[in-house]
Amino acid sequence: MAASMLFIPCFLSGNVIKALEFSLPKLFICKCAPKFAINNALSLPKRHLLPTGVALSKRFGRVCCRSLSSGIVDTISYEFSDSATEVELRLKLGSGDIQSSRDISVDADESSLTIRKHCTESPITLIETNNLYGRIKPAETIWYLDEDQLVVNLKKQDPDLKWPDIMESWESLTVGVAQLLKGTSIYIVGESTEINQKIAQKLAVGLGYTPLNTGELLEEFSKQDVDSWVKSEGVDSVAELEAAILESLSSHVRAVVATLGGRHGAAGRADKWRHLYAGFTVWLSKSKASDEDSAREEARRNIQEGSQGYSNADVVVKLGGWDPALAQTVAQASLSALKQLILSDKKLPGKKSLYIRLGCRGDWPNIKPPGWDPSAGANLSPE
Repeated sequence: MAASMLFIPCFLSGNVIKALEFSLPKLFICKCAPKFAINNALSLPKRHLLPTGVALSKRFGRVCCRSLSSGIVDTISYEFSDSATEVELRLKLGSGDIQSSRDISVDADESSLTIRKHCTESPITLIETNNLYGRIKPAETIWYLDEDQLVVNLKKQDPDLKWPDIMESWESLTVGVAQLLKGTSIYIVGESTEINQKIAQKLAVGLGYTPLNTGELLEEFSKQDVDSWVKSEGVDSVAELEAAILESLSSHVRAVVATLGGRHGAAGRADKWRHLYAGFTVWLSKSKASDEDSAREEARRNIQEGSQGYSNADVVVKLGGWDPALAQTVAQASLSALKQLILSDKKLPGKKSLYIRLGCRGDWPNIKPPGWDPSAGANLSPE
Protein backbone atom coordinates (compact mmCIF):
# COMPACT_ATOMS: atom_id res chain seq x y z
CA MET A 1 0.00 0.00 0.00
CA ALA A 2 1.33 3.43 -0.90
CA ALA A 3 2.37 5.67 1.94
CA SER A 4 0.24 8.72 2.54
CA MET A 5 1.73 11.75 0.86
CA LEU A 6 1.56 15.35 2.03
CA PHE A 7 3.15 18.08 -0.06
CA ILE A 8 3.59 21.53 1.44
CA PRO A 9 5.98 23.57 -0.72
CA CYS A 10 7.40 26.63 1.03
CA PHE A 11 9.94 29.17 -0.10
CA LEU A 12 12.14 31.79 1.45
CA SER A 13 11.98 35.17 -0.28
CA GLY A 14 14.36 37.73 1.17
CA ASN A 15 13.84 37.61 4.92
CA VAL A 16 10.16 36.74 4.69
CA ILE A 17 9.09 33.12 4.93
CA LYS A 18 6.15 32.23 2.73
CA ALA A 19 4.27 28.96 2.98
CA LEU A 20 2.41 27.84 -0.10
CA GLU A 21 -0.38 25.32 -0.10
CA PHE A 22 -0.03 22.85 -2.94
CA SER A 23 -2.67 20.59 -4.35
CA LEU A 24 -2.81 18.74 -7.62
CA PRO A 25 -5.42 19.90 -10.13
CA LYS A 26 -8.79 18.58 -8.97
CA LEU A 27 -11.48 18.90 -11.57
CA PHE A 28 -14.40 17.96 -9.37
CA ILE A 29 -13.50 19.08 -5.88
CA CYS A 30 -13.66 22.75 -4.98
CA LYS A 31 -12.37 23.48 -1.47
CA CYS A 32 -14.04 26.87 -1.27
CA ALA A 33 -16.76 28.69 -3.13
CA PRO A 34 -15.52 31.01 -5.89
CA LYS A 35 -15.41 34.62 -4.75
CA PHE A 36 -16.53 35.99 -8.08
CA ALA A 37 -18.91 34.71 -10.70
CA ILE A 38 -19.40 35.91 -14.28
CA ASN A 39 -22.43 34.82 -16.21
CA ASN A 40 -22.52 37.25 -19.12
CA ALA A 41 -23.03 35.80 -22.58
CA LEU A 42 -21.42 37.80 -25.37
CA SER A 43 -21.50 37.20 -29.09
CA LEU A 44 -18.39 39.17 -30.00
CA PRO A 45 -16.20 37.64 -32.69
CA LYS A 46 -12.90 36.25 -31.47
CA ARG A 47 -10.89 38.85 -33.38
CA HIS A 48 -12.39 41.63 -31.22
CA LEU A 49 -11.10 40.06 -28.03
CA LEU A 50 -7.44 39.53 -28.90
CA PRO A 51 -4.81 42.09 -29.92
CA THR A 52 -4.13 42.13 -33.63
CA GLY A 53 -0.79 40.83 -34.79
CA VAL A 54 -0.32 38.59 -31.74
CA ALA A 55 0.67 35.01 -32.46
CA LEU A 56 -1.16 32.53 -30.29
CA SER A 57 0.40 29.38 -28.89
CA LYS A 58 -2.29 26.72 -29.18
CA ARG A 59 -2.66 23.52 -27.25
CA PHE A 60 -5.27 20.84 -27.71
CA GLY A 61 -6.26 18.55 -24.88
CA ARG A 62 -9.02 16.74 -23.05
CA VAL A 63 -10.43 17.15 -19.56
CA CYS A 64 -12.85 15.04 -17.55
CA CYS A 65 -16.39 16.18 -16.82
CA ARG A 66 -18.86 14.65 -14.39
CA SER A 67 -22.56 14.68 -13.63
CA LEU A 68 -23.09 15.87 -10.05
CA SER A 69 -25.94 13.41 -9.42
CA SER A 70 -25.02 10.27 -11.37
CA GLY A 71 -21.25 10.57 -11.01
CA ILE A 72 -20.85 9.51 -14.65
CA VAL A 73 -17.48 10.68 -15.93
CA ASP A 74 -16.88 11.68 -19.53
CA THR A 75 -14.23 13.64 -21.38
CA ILE A 76 -14.46 16.88 -23.29
CA SER A 77 -12.05 18.31 -25.86
CA TYR A 78 -10.63 21.79 -25.49
CA GLU A 79 -8.38 24.21 -27.31
CA PHE A 80 -6.15 26.58 -25.34
CA SER A 81 -4.20 29.64 -26.51
CA ASP A 82 -2.15 32.36 -24.85
CA SER A 83 -1.78 35.93 -26.07
CA ALA A 84 0.19 38.75 -24.49
CA THR A 85 -2.49 39.85 -22.02
CA GLU A 86 -5.05 37.05 -21.85
CA VAL A 87 -5.64 33.36 -22.37
CA GLU A 88 -8.48 31.73 -24.24
CA LEU A 89 -10.14 28.40 -23.57
CA ARG A 90 -12.46 26.79 -26.13
CA LEU A 91 -14.53 23.83 -24.95
CA LYS A 92 -16.32 21.66 -27.49
CA LEU A 93 -19.85 21.22 -26.14
CA GLY A 94 -21.40 19.05 -28.81
CA SER A 95 -24.25 19.87 -31.15
CA GLY A 96 -27.72 20.46 -29.69
CA ASP A 97 -26.63 20.31 -26.04
CA ILE A 98 -26.89 24.03 -25.35
CA GLN A 99 -30.01 26.04 -26.16
CA SER A 100 -28.99 29.40 -24.66
CA SER A 101 -26.44 31.10 -22.42
CA ARG A 102 -28.61 30.20 -19.41
CA ASP A 103 -27.48 26.61 -19.85
CA ILE A 104 -23.89 27.54 -18.93
CA SER A 105 -22.31 29.01 -15.79
CA VAL A 106 -18.72 30.23 -15.56
CA ASP A 107 -17.33 31.07 -12.12
CA ALA A 108 -13.85 32.54 -11.89
CA ASP A 109 -11.54 33.53 -9.06
CA GLU A 110 -7.92 34.69 -9.20
CA SER A 111 -6.60 31.13 -9.35
CA SER A 112 -9.69 28.98 -9.93
CA LEU A 113 -12.21 28.28 -12.66
CA THR A 114 -15.48 26.33 -12.61
CA ILE A 115 -17.60 25.72 -15.71
CA ARG A 116 -20.92 23.88 -15.51
CA LYS A 117 -23.57 22.86 -18.02
CA HIS A 118 -27.19 23.03 -16.79
CA CYS A 119 -29.14 21.73 -19.78
CA THR A 120 -29.75 18.24 -18.37
CA GLU A 121 -31.63 16.98 -15.33
CA SER A 122 -28.44 17.25 -13.29
CA PRO A 123 -25.71 19.89 -13.76
CA ILE A 124 -22.52 18.62 -15.37
CA THR A 125 -19.19 20.04 -14.23
CA LEU A 126 -17.05 20.55 -17.32
CA ILE A 127 -14.04 22.04 -15.52
CA GLU A 128 -13.35 22.68 -11.85
CA THR A 129 -9.82 23.57 -10.82
CA ASN A 130 -8.13 25.61 -8.09
CA ASN A 131 -4.84 25.47 -9.98
CA LEU A 132 -4.99 27.81 -12.95
CA TYR A 133 -1.49 28.11 -14.36
CA GLY A 134 -1.34 31.80 -13.45
CA ARG A 135 -3.45 34.38 -11.66
CA ILE A 136 -6.25 36.17 -13.50
CA LYS A 137 -8.42 39.27 -13.12
CA PRO A 138 -11.80 37.62 -12.50
CA ALA A 139 -13.81 40.82 -12.99
CA GLU A 140 -12.60 40.96 -16.61
CA THR A 141 -13.61 37.40 -17.51
CA ILE A 142 -15.58 37.17 -20.76
CA TRP A 143 -17.34 34.12 -22.13
CA TYR A 144 -19.64 33.46 -25.05
CA LEU A 145 -21.04 30.68 -27.22
CA ASP A 146 -19.57 30.17 -30.68
CA GLU A 147 -21.67 27.52 -32.45
CA ASP A 148 -20.87 24.26 -30.62
CA GLN A 149 -18.04 25.75 -28.56
CA LEU A 150 -17.87 27.65 -25.29
CA VAL A 151 -15.19 30.36 -25.47
CA VAL A 152 -13.76 31.74 -22.21
CA ASN A 153 -11.32 34.66 -22.19
CA LEU A 154 -9.35 35.21 -18.97
CA LYS A 155 -7.32 38.38 -18.40
CA LYS A 156 -3.87 37.63 -16.97
CA GLN A 157 -2.54 39.52 -13.95
CA ASP A 158 1.00 39.03 -15.24
CA PRO A 159 1.18 39.63 -19.01
CA ASP A 160 4.81 38.44 -19.09
CA LEU A 161 3.99 34.96 -17.79
CA LYS A 162 3.49 32.48 -20.62
CA TRP A 163 0.82 29.88 -19.93
CA PRO A 164 1.61 26.48 -21.51
CA ASP A 165 -1.89 25.28 -20.56
CA ILE A 166 -4.99 26.38 -18.67
CA MET A 167 -3.98 24.70 -15.39
CA GLU A 168 -0.93 23.44 -13.58
CA SER A 169 0.02 19.89 -14.50
CA TRP A 170 3.24 17.96 -14.93
CA GLU A 171 3.26 18.80 -18.64
CA SER A 172 2.56 22.52 -18.24
CA LEU A 173 4.98 22.98 -15.33
CA THR A 174 7.90 21.28 -17.07
CA VAL A 175 7.46 23.59 -20.05
CA GLY A 176 6.76 26.76 -18.08
CA VAL A 177 9.35 26.36 -15.33
CA ALA A 178 12.06 25.51 -17.87
CA GLN A 179 11.44 28.96 -19.38
CA LEU A 180 11.46 30.71 -16.00
CA LEU A 181 14.72 29.05 -14.89
CA LYS A 182 16.63 30.48 -17.87
CA GLY A 183 19.15 27.66 -17.66
CA THR A 184 19.76 27.86 -13.91
CA SER A 185 20.54 24.46 -12.42
CA ILE A 186 18.58 22.79 -9.62
CA TYR A 187 20.05 21.04 -6.58
CA ILE A 188 17.97 18.45 -4.70
CA VAL A 189 18.87 18.19 -1.02
CA GLY A 190 17.35 16.30 1.90
CA GLU A 191 17.81 13.55 4.43
CA SER A 192 17.32 10.67 1.96
CA THR A 193 19.82 10.01 -0.82
CA GLU A 194 17.34 7.69 -2.54
CA ILE A 195 14.56 10.28 -2.64
CA ASN A 196 16.95 12.99 -3.81
CA GLN A 197 18.10 10.81 -6.70
CA LYS A 198 14.60 9.74 -7.75
CA ILE A 199 13.23 13.28 -7.82
CA ALA A 200 16.31 14.71 -9.53
CA GLN A 201 15.98 12.14 -12.30
CA LYS A 202 12.28 12.95 -12.80
CA LEU A 203 12.93 16.68 -12.90
CA ALA A 204 15.83 16.34 -15.32
CA VAL A 205 13.79 14.28 -17.77
CA GLY A 206 10.81 16.62 -17.54
CA LEU A 207 12.81 19.83 -17.93
CA GLY A 208 15.21 18.49 -20.54
CA TYR A 209 18.12 19.07 -18.13
CA THR A 210 21.18 16.89 -17.50
CA PRO A 211 20.76 14.57 -14.48
CA LEU A 212 23.82 14.54 -12.20
CA ASN A 213 24.40 12.54 -9.04
CA THR A 214 27.10 13.51 -6.54
CA GLY A 215 27.03 10.01 -5.05
CA GLU A 216 27.90 8.42 -8.38
CA LEU A 217 30.58 11.02 -9.05
CA LEU A 218 32.07 10.44 -5.60
CA GLU A 219 32.16 6.67 -6.14
CA GLU A 220 33.72 7.12 -9.56
CA PHE A 221 36.45 9.28 -8.03
CA SER A 222 37.12 7.12 -4.97
CA LYS A 223 36.65 3.74 -6.70
CA GLN A 224 34.47 2.55 -3.81
CA ASP A 225 30.87 2.98 -2.73
CA VAL A 226 29.81 5.72 -0.34
CA ASP A 227 29.19 3.39 2.61
CA SER A 228 32.69 1.93 2.30
CA TRP A 229 34.17 5.42 2.11
CA VAL A 230 32.29 6.42 5.27
CA LYS A 231 33.61 3.38 7.13
CA SER A 232 37.20 3.87 6.02
CA GLU A 233 37.50 7.67 6.01
CA GLY A 234 34.61 8.94 8.15
CA VAL A 235 31.57 11.10 7.47
CA ASP A 236 33.53 14.37 7.47
CA SER A 237 35.78 13.15 4.68
CA VAL A 238 32.78 12.25 2.51
CA ALA A 239 31.20 15.66 3.11
CA GLU A 240 34.44 17.39 2.15
CA LEU A 241 34.73 15.40 -1.06
CA GLU A 242 31.11 16.06 -2.00
CA ALA A 243 31.67 19.78 -1.37
CA ALA A 244 34.59 19.65 -3.82
CA ILE A 245 32.35 17.92 -6.37
CA LEU A 246 29.68 20.59 -5.89
CA GLU A 247 32.33 23.24 -6.54
CA SER A 248 33.18 21.63 -9.87
CA LEU A 249 29.47 21.46 -10.79
CA SER A 250 28.62 25.03 -9.77
CA SER A 251 29.38 26.46 -13.20
CA HIS A 252 27.17 23.93 -14.98
CA VAL A 253 23.87 25.10 -16.44
CA ARG A 254 20.69 23.15 -17.20
CA ALA A 255 21.47 20.38 -14.75
CA VAL A 256 19.53 18.77 -11.90
CA VAL A 257 21.95 17.60 -9.22
CA ALA A 258 21.01 14.96 -6.64
CA THR A 259 23.06 15.32 -3.45
CA LEU A 260 23.85 12.89 -0.65
CA GLY A 261 21.54 12.68 2.33
CA GLY A 262 22.40 11.75 5.88
CA ARG A 263 25.20 12.95 8.16
CA HIS A 264 27.84 12.48 5.46
CA GLY A 265 26.11 14.76 2.95
CA ALA A 266 27.55 18.23 2.40
CA ALA A 267 24.10 19.83 2.08
CA GLY A 268 23.28 18.95 5.70
CA ARG A 269 26.12 21.22 6.86
CA ALA A 270 25.55 24.96 6.82
CA ASP A 271 29.23 25.69 6.09
CA LYS A 272 29.17 23.65 2.85
CA TRP A 273 26.58 25.69 0.96
CA ARG A 274 28.89 28.08 -0.86
CA HIS A 275 28.48 26.32 -4.22
CA LEU A 276 24.94 25.04 -3.68
CA TYR A 277 23.78 28.66 -3.87
CA ALA A 278 24.77 28.60 -7.57
CA GLY A 279 21.41 26.98 -8.40
CA PHE A 280 17.90 26.73 -7.04
CA THR A 281 17.83 24.32 -4.12
CA VAL A 282 14.87 22.10 -3.24
CA TRP A 283 14.78 20.54 0.22
CA LEU A 284 12.75 17.31 0.29
CA SER A 285 11.92 17.08 3.97
CA LYS A 286 10.13 14.20 5.64
CA SER A 287 7.40 15.55 7.88
CA LYS A 288 6.01 14.20 11.14
CA ALA A 289 2.98 16.46 10.84
CA SER A 290 -0.48 14.94 10.57
CA ASP A 291 -2.10 17.76 8.58
CA GLU A 292 -1.22 20.58 6.19
CA ASP A 293 -1.32 23.41 8.73
CA SER A 294 1.09 21.72 11.12
CA ALA A 295 3.35 20.77 8.19
CA ARG A 296 3.54 24.41 7.09
CA GLU A 297 4.32 25.44 10.65
CA GLU A 298 7.00 22.75 10.81
CA ALA A 299 8.58 24.10 7.62
CA ARG A 300 8.59 27.66 8.98
CA ARG A 301 10.15 26.48 12.22
CA ASN A 302 12.87 24.51 10.39
CA ILE A 303 13.85 27.56 8.34
CA GLN A 304 13.73 30.01 11.24
CA GLU A 305 15.79 27.79 13.54
CA GLY A 306 18.39 27.13 10.85
CA SER A 307 19.56 24.10 12.80
CA GLN A 308 20.30 22.16 9.61
CA GLY A 309 22.15 23.13 6.47
CA TYR A 310 19.00 22.22 4.56
CA SER A 311 17.30 25.31 5.99
CA ASN A 312 19.34 27.35 3.48
CA ALA A 313 17.26 25.89 0.64
CA ASP A 314 15.19 28.12 -1.64
CA VAL A 315 12.24 25.72 -1.61
CA VAL A 316 11.01 23.24 0.99
CA VAL A 317 8.71 20.36 0.03
CA LYS A 318 7.33 18.48 3.04
CA LEU A 319 6.69 14.76 2.52
CA GLY A 320 4.23 12.91 4.72
CA GLY A 321 5.64 9.61 3.48
CA TRP A 322 7.49 8.13 0.54
CA ASP A 323 6.48 5.86 -2.30
CA PRO A 324 8.76 5.65 -5.37
CA ALA A 325 5.65 5.32 -7.55
CA LEU A 326 4.75 8.90 -6.59
CA ALA A 327 8.11 10.40 -7.58
CA GLN A 328 6.53 12.44 -10.38
CA THR A 329 3.96 13.85 -7.95
CA VAL A 330 6.74 15.05 -5.64
CA ALA A 331 8.63 16.45 -8.63
CA GLN A 332 5.50 18.32 -9.72
CA ALA A 333 5.13 19.82 -6.24
CA SER A 334 8.75 20.97 -6.45
CA LEU A 335 8.17 22.63 -9.83
CA SER A 336 5.04 24.36 -8.57
CA ALA A 337 6.94 25.85 -5.62
CA LEU A 338 9.90 26.87 -7.83
CA LYS A 339 7.50 28.57 -10.21
CA GLN A 340 5.94 30.62 -7.43
CA LEU A 341 9.37 31.47 -6.01
CA ILE A 342 10.67 32.82 -9.32
CA LEU A 343 7.46 34.70 -10.04
CA SER A 344 7.84 36.42 -6.65
CA ASP A 345 11.18 37.81 -7.88
CA LYS A 346 11.84 37.40 -11.59
CA LYS A 347 15.40 38.65 -11.16
CA LEU A 348 16.41 35.53 -9.21
CA PRO A 349 17.79 33.53 -12.20
CA GLY A 350 19.92 36.52 -13.21
CA LYS A 351 21.08 36.94 -9.64
CA LYS A 352 22.13 33.28 -9.51
CA SER A 353 24.10 33.81 -12.72
CA LEU A 354 25.85 36.85 -11.24
CA TYR A 355 26.70 34.86 -8.12
CA ILE A 356 28.44 32.24 -10.29
CA ARG A 357 30.31 34.83 -12.37
CA LEU A 358 31.68 36.44 -9.20
CA GLY A 359 33.07 33.09 -8.05
CA CYS A 360 30.45 31.60 -5.69
CA ARG A 361 31.93 33.45 -2.72
CA GLY A 362 29.23 32.45 -0.22
CA ASP A 363 27.62 35.91 -0.10
CA TRP A 364 24.14 34.73 -1.11
CA PRO A 365 21.62 36.35 -1.14
CA ASN A 366 23.32 39.70 -0.41
CA ILE A 367 25.93 39.65 -3.17
CA LYS A 368 28.93 41.85 -2.42
CA PRO A 369 30.73 44.03 -5.00
CA PRO A 370 33.59 42.63 -7.10
CA GLY A 371 36.78 42.41 -5.08
CA TRP A 372 35.08 41.32 -1.88
CA ASP A 373 37.17 38.71 -0.06
CA PRO A 374 35.09 36.21 1.96
CA SER A 375 38.12 35.12 4.00
CA ALA A 376 39.00 38.68 4.99
CA GLY A 377 35.37 39.69 5.48
CA ALA A 378 36.05 43.06 3.88
CA ASN A 379 35.71 44.78 0.55
CA LEU A 380 38.95 44.87 -1.37
CA SER A 381 39.74 46.93 -4.40
CA PRO A 382 39.55 44.81 -7.54
CA GLU A 383 42.82 44.33 -9.33
